[in-house]
Amino acid sequence: MALRWYSVVVDCADVKAQAAWWAEALDWRLIIETDDECVIIPSWVDEQAMRETPWERVGPGIVFVPVPEGKAVKNRLHLDFAPHTSQDRDAEIARLLGLGARRVDVGQPDGPSWTVLADPEGNEFCVLSSRDS
Repeated sequence: MALRWYSVVVDCADVKAQAAWWAEALDWRLIIETDDECVIIPSWVDEQAMRETPWERVGPGIVFVPVPEGKAVKNRLHLDFAPHTSQDRDAEIARLLGLGARRVDVGQPDGPSWTVLADPEGNEFCVLSSRDS
């Protein structure tokens, strides 16, 4: 038996703003929105998809929960995202920057095949080179 990766939990100051930002950034949808928890899932996931997809193959959602402390240091865990080869990677980075992401330096080497960004609350994530699988 294997466990299913069910969710990634993001500690944040403003759960509603963070959930809305990530939903827009990923083109996901918000399914729970309270002051104590917001949850986003991929847009393609609906009741029919859930019935037709084996339980262990459904990907994780992202849960946003409030914490009193602010982010102080580089995340020990971060998410990597990759555009498809049919997409313009630079345009996607520009779109994320336009939504409020910012470029950050976490000690990455010069000229890597990924770009390190941070969401509006400073959580780092990477945009990788384009991929087709």
